[in-house]
Amino acid sequence: MKVLKEINPYIFRGYDIRGVYPTDINEDIAYTIGKSYGSYIQDLKKTTCVIGHDNRQSSDALTSSLIAGILSTGVDVVNLGLVTTPMYYYSWIKLGIPSGIMVTASHNPKDDNGFKLSFDERGNARGKMIEEFYQYTVQGNFKEGQGTLTEYHIKDDYINLIKNCLSFGDRKVKAVIDCGNGTTSIIAKELYEQFPIDLITLYDESDGSFPNHHPDPCVESNLAKLKETVKSKHADVGIGFDGDGDRLGIIDENGNYVPTDLLMIIIIRDIIDQVEKKTFLYDVKCSKALEDEIVKLGGTPLIYRTGNSYTKAKVKEDNLPFGGELSGHVYFNDRFPGFDSGLYAGLRLLEILSKTDKSVSQLLDGINKYYSTEEIKISSPDDKKNQVVEQIKQYCLNQNYNILTIDGVKVLFQDAWVLIRVSNTGPNITLRFEAKSEDRLQALQDEFLTLVNKYNE
Repeated sequence: MKVLKEINPYIFRGYDIRGVYPTDINEDIAYTIGKSYGSYIQDLKKTTCVIGHDNRQSSDALTSSLIAGILSTGVDVVNLGLVTTPMYYYSWIKLGIPSGIMVTASHNPKDDNGFKLSFDERGNARGKMIEEFYQYTVQGNFKEGQGTLTEYHIKDDYINLIKNCLSFGDRKVKAVIDCGNGTTSIIAKELYEQFPIDLITLYDESDGSFPNHHPDPCVESNLAKLKETVKSKHADVGIGFDGDGDRLGIIDENGNYVPTDLLMIIIIRDIIDQVEKKTFLYDVKCSKALEDEIVKLGGTPLIYRTGNSYTKAKVKEDNLPFGGELSGHVYFNDRFPGFDSGLYAGLRLLEILSKTDKSVSQLLDGINKYYSTEEIKISSPDDKKNQVVEQIKQYCLNQNYNILTIDGVKVLFQDAWVLIRVSNTGPNITLRFEAKSEDRLQALQDEFLTLVNKYNE
């Protein structure tokens, strides 16, 4: 292993370091990042960090190189081994060590990998924090020393945490869970069997090549087998998890996909009378139906920029009882310590169902109806995508459109909205559209997709 002087700057993204293995990220890059990280956190007066990794095929090798780099700076490492990202988050609390790196590419394709970093009590690095770390890394002024390596097994602690944060009712719910062969496979069945659930599992063998389907549960096409199984087994609900376990997707009793913003309505309806603070956070991608429902319930809606690192930090910073984003991250901060766990979120839904005779679809009765698209991704080079969004912004200003710019450009109409933003996880521009009618939805797509394609040429 060797320290590299040149690293592709585009792997240093908005929320993490991420790229294709072994071209963008390899063992030498992991070693270099380890050297840089160990040196960097010493400047923040930190001497110990925790390291975990997901089940991707490249994660073992990258983790070994990363740890070697950190140890060579004199920083001590607590190695968690193979864990879900939420298990890694809980280790910060359980061990009292806020500095750490999770080796994962979350829901990205199987050949990708990366590093989620936390330098200190601020939580996951994001935005300027990552930019500053990149500059520090390329300068290459690393410390030398010899840290110690220890291991810690967090699984039992994590299971006990979740058990202590739930209280099921009398109804025994029939649930299908789909691990997608991701990292939740190492714990999901054992955890869910702790509760009075009639459980059916799919793809719960850990396999980082993801042989059955891509582990992103918020892309509906990935949930085909889960839908089929819910219907054929007459289950009450289906729950899918992503590659590293911090997100989930829901299928109702009829085999229909339930977007996360609608899942959030079910949760907020359940907890609003139990929490003192009634402000709930959601990201710019979420349906106006969620905002409408929060207001209807007497709560305060708080729209925020997309990005797990940002939304989770804001929930903690403002001490909000609950928040989430369309991508499947949800944060319970009422009787759970505020980090995103797909497994826990799934159990909270099952807990709600266990205390009612209503189905998932019935729990969504009475919400305002909107027509919306899935998130649309258009390939755009990393060195061009920001320029395209800026041109869209100027177009909107010239048209005197009402816009929100906390994250890209969200164009607000009385009967609709349009969102255009750069992806922080890949070379893409992402769009989403919502309107009160299908004709209006199509007209807005025609207008803005034409613009993006024109500026993206």
